Amino acid sequence: MLHTVDISIFIAYVSGLLLLALYISRNEKNHERNTEDYFLASKSLPWWAIGASLIASNISAEQIIGMSGSGYAIGLAIASYEWMAAITLILVGKYLLPIFLKNEIFTMPQYLEQRFDNKVKTTLALFWLAVYIFVNLTAVLWLGGLAIETVAGVDWMYGMIFLAVFSIAYSLYGGLKAVAYTDILQVVLLVFGGLLLSYLALDKVADGAGVFAGFGILTDKLPGHFDMILSSDNSNYMSLPGISVLIGGMWVMNVSYWGFNQYIIQRALAAKNIQEAQKGIAFAAYLKLLMPLIVVLPGIAAVVLYPELTTPDQAYPSMMSLMPVGIKGLVFAALVAAIVSSLASMTNSISTIFTMDIYKQIKPNKSQTHYVYIGRVATLVSLVIALFMAEPLLGKFDQAFQYIQEFTGVFTPGIVVIFLTGMFWKKTTSKGALAAAIGSAVFSFALRALWPELPFMDRIGLVFLLCLVLAIVVSKFSKATCTDNSVDVESVSFATTSSFNLAALGVTVILCILYATWW
Repeated sequence: MLHTVDISIFIAYVSGLLLLALYISRNEKNHERNTEDYFLASKSLPWWAIGASLIASNISAEQIIGMSGSGYAIGLAIASYEWMAAITLILVGKYLLPIFLKNEIFTMPQYLEQRFDNKVKTTLALFWLAVYIFVNLTAVLWLGGLAIETVAGVDWMYGMIFLAVFSIAYSLYGGLKAVAYTDILQVVLLVFGGLLLSYLALDKVADGAGVFAGFGILTDKLPGHFDMILSSDNSNYMSLPGISVLIGGMWVMNVSYWGFNQYIIQRALAAKNIQEAQKGIAFAAYLKLLMPLIVVLPGIAAVVLYPELTTPDQAYPSMMSLMPVGIKGLVFAALVAAIVSSLASMTNSISTIFTMDIYKQIKPNKSQTHYVYIGRVATLVSLVIALFMAEPLLGKFDQAFQYIQEFTGVFTPGIVVIFLTGMFWKKTTSKGALAAAIGSAVFSFALRALWPELPFMDRIGLVFLLCLVLAIVVSKFSKATCTDNSVDVESVSFATTSSFNLAALGVTVILCILYATWW
C-alpha cells in the first residue's frame, strides 16, 4: 500500500503533467487547429522529443510488467526484444523513414493507398484499428489496472478507469504535440525510477552488499536466467528458439513494429526534417539498449526475492515494495507515466487512422476543425471499448507480453511483405499485396494447427517467406489495376549524416559485446 507521502507525490505529478499538457496544447493566436497540427504536431518535433516519445510510446504496462514477468519466467533472453529493436531502429531510420517522409503521409494506410489502391489501404486500416483497440489498448489497460491494484490497493477496474481518464485529460485537446512533449518528462521519470528499482533489487539480493555483489549472486543462483540464446532442451525454447532470435522471425516482428506501426512511426513523421527524425531514432536506439536494466532485471531478481508468486506478471508490482516512502510514490508515478503515455499514443494513432483513412473517405469535404473533432470522438470511443474488453480478453493469461506477440504475429509477416515489396519492388500489384495479407493469417493458423511443435518465432520467419513467395507469384500473374502514386524509391536519398553513422556503429558494437558476453 502507498503511504500518505507517496500519494501526495503521485498527486503532485499528475497535476503537474496535466498543467504542462495544457500549456503545450494552447492555440496560437488567430490559428485554427488543423489535422496536421493535431495528428502530426505541426511537423515541428525536434530529435529529443521524437526519441523520448518513441520510447515512452513503446515502454508501457505490457513492457514494464509483461517483460518483467517474462524475465521472471524466462530470464535475460527476453531482452532480445529490446536489444534487437535497437539495431532495427537504425535500419528503419536509414532505409524506411526517408521513403515515408518523401511521400508526405499522415498514416501507414495512406502510403498503401498511394502505392497500391484504396482496397489495400482500407483492409490494413481496419486491421490496425482492430489490433490497436482489442490487443494493445486492452493489454495496457488491463496490466495497468493490475499494477495499481497491487501497489495502491485500488480495485483493478477503478485503476483502468483512472488510467483512461488521465490519458484523455492530457492528450485529447492537444493531440500528438501534447503527447510528444510530455513524453520527455515521462521518459526521464521512467528511466530514473526503473534504474533505482534495479539498484534496490540487486542490493536487496546481496543483503546490502551492493549491486555488483547482487548481480553476482543472481548469476550464480540463476545461471539459466542469463542465457541469451536458449538451447532446445530449455522449457522456454518455444517462445525464444535459440539462434532464430538473431536470424529469424525476431527481425520480422521488429521491422513491423518499429517500421510500419502507426503509433510508433507517427512521431518520426512529425519531425521538422529527415535529419531531425533520424537523430531522434538514433537516440531511441540507445535508450532501447538500456531498457533491459529497467524492465527485465527486476523480474530476474524477483525470482530470488519473491519465489512464490502465483503469476510471473506480479513480479514488477511486487518489487515496488522495496521502495522507501516517498521514492515509492515517485516510481509508482513513473509506472503510471509509462502507461498513460502509451495509452495516449495509441489512441492518437487510432484517431488518426480512423479519421484520415476511414472517415475522410466517407465524408471527404468537411472542414479541418470537423476532422479534428472526429479524431477526438474516435479517441473516446476506442478507450471505452477497450475498458469493457480488457478483462474478458486478457484475464486468463499469465504472461501478457507473450500473448501480444503471439496474436500480432499472425498478421505481422504479411504486413512486412506488403511494405517491403511495395517499397523496393515496383512490380508488386495490389492483388499480390492482398494475397500476402490474407496468406499471413491462413499460413499462421495452418502451421499452428498442423505443426504445433514449431516455435512461434520460427513460424513467423517461415510465414514471412511463404507470404513473400505468394506476393511475388500473384504479382507476376496479375496486372496492375491502378496507378502507383508513391514516390519512386530511386528518387529517395538514403545518405545519412556522419553523426548518424557513428551512432549506428556504436549500437552495433554494443550489441556484439552484449551477445558475446551472455551467449
